[in-house]
Amino acid sequence: MKRKIVSVLVCAAMAATMIAGCGGGSDDAAATTTEETATEETAADDAAAEDAATDDTAASGETLTIGFAQVGHESDWRTASTQSCQDVFSAENGYDLQFVDCDNDSAVQLEAVRGFIEQDVDYIIIDPIVSTGWDTVLTECQDAGIPVIVIDRTIDDSDKYAAWVGSDFKTEGLACGEWLKAYADAKGITDLNILVIEGTTGASATIGRTEGFNEIAEREGWNILDSQTGDFTQEGGQQVMESYCKSYEGQFNVVICQNDNEAFGAMDAMTAAGVSYGVDGDVIIVSFDAARTALQYCLDGDLNAVFECNPLAAPMVEEIIKGLEAGEEVETEVYVEESCFAHDDTVPSISVNGVDTPMTVLTQDIIDARAY
Repeated sequence: MKRKIVSVLVCAAMAATMIAGCGGGSDDAAATTTEETATEETAADDAAAEDAATDDTAASGETLTIGFAQVGHESDWRTASTQSCQDVFSAENGYDLQFVDCDNDSAVQLEAVRGFIEQDVDYIIIDPIVSTGWDTVLTECQDAGIPVIVIDRTIDDSDKYAAWVGSDFKTEGLACGEWLKAYADAKGITDLNILVIEGTTGASATIGRTEGFNEIAEREGWNILDSQTGDFTQEGGQQVMESYCKSYEGQFNVVICQNDNEAFGAMDAMTAAGVSYGVDGDVIIVSFDAARTALQYCLDGDLNAVFECNPLAAPMVEEIIKGLEAGEEVETEVYVEESCFAHDDTVPSISVNGVDTPMTVLTQDIIDARAY
């Protein structure tokens, strides 16, 4: 932590000199003058002690200023991620959190980070909107002596940050593909004609999930009819799905949505177009993120499966900051724990990268216990 030095000017000696310069007087006056001088000296000593205590508090790291440049507020997942940071880095916990909602604008996010540098914050947290274009501003952070912790999405063109905490997006995409393969086999579905609603272009979550799912699709020879961005929003998902319903009417039987809110929009569009979906419908629909609302839809059978992207990274970020404050070596890459959820036990488990991964069959108790 950067130490801030508080200068204390004690004026008791000046006060004593001024009193002495007022000339002679009675013994009572002299006694009064002596008493006033002692009182002033005591007050000065108390002020010095109070300022020294302030210095000790700053030096102990009890209050840390954290700058957080968040992507925006485009989804339920993002709201949960923001709330996690606000809960952990609260004033009650000894932090001063400076939060900027960048509204999915990369230029705004870069300027937010530069603003934190000007504020001389102790640490900066970034959830990068896109994965490139970061090296210059991260160099500025490094030159200012401010450690940066990246959460959720990744930065691909610079390593000038202290640590990253988040998800393995490619593994999420692989898990979705492996589940779809096993589910189609169990249901006797031989031809998969797939529409994909991608996330924000250039975001590492979009890149990783697309890469992972496409790897399975190519291996199995599936037909991906189209893949367009819905920008991780419900409105975007609905608009893309409305277009799909017109362009590919009667041609698709799978919809992959790269986050929950896109899935909500896609469901609205298919309902309006008279397309049945979900467990009892003609179209298999899958989502990523696993916020409570999406899990409820899955339990109800409107979504077939949901693959978790855990937004609660803040507690792990705090552990990293505590380690850095203590001068310890910290983990530079930390993965959050995640699960895979399904409406039923058609597929009990899947193998992802050689690791057996259970598919959790949803119950109301599981949903009610969710933190987001």
